[in-house]
Amino acid sequence: MRHGDKINNLGRTASHRKALLSNLAIQLIAHKRIVTTLAKAKSLRTYVEPLITKAKDNTTHQRRVVFSYLQDKEAVTTLFDEVATKVAGRPGGYTRIIKLGTRVGDNAETALIELVDFNEVYGKGKGEVKEAAGKKTRRAGGSKKKAAGDAAPAGAKEAKKEDGPTE
Repeated sequence: MRHGDKINNLGRTASHRKALLSNLAIQLIAHKRIVTTLAKAKSLRTYVEPLITKAKDNTTHQRRVVFSYLQDKEAVTTLFDEVATKVAGRPGGYTRIIKLGTRVGDNAETALIELVDFNEVYGKGKGEVKEAAGKKTRRAGGSKKKAAGDAAPAGAKEAKKEDGPTE
């Protein structure tokens, strides 16, 4: 039984799977988008997104940690210099998977996996470097409401009511 076993083994041994995902990650970082099977793309997403998050903190330790996964100096340099600066303000979700249909030879589902910030088709501001935004939460934004309430004087609402037509 495979209860709770969420990893997709991709029909490979652990060492083969590690090498496959490492090579796919290197190619994704180098070319910014690659076409592969849907199962490999989904596995690659869970492999490469933590590496991109580590690249946002440009320290020697993080470089060594990422190098232990990729084993490619050029890919590590590209990841920390180009990719990390573009995704600095993004809190996650660095990749996009687009299904392409089935492959002719073996009818396997293919997909395009790409780095989100390097796509000019969907990009809103081309060439803009996003600023590092504050931590985003799903709360209603109580601090913003308080700041807006402090800016308006307490008697402003009453004054508006009195300025209107009187009887």
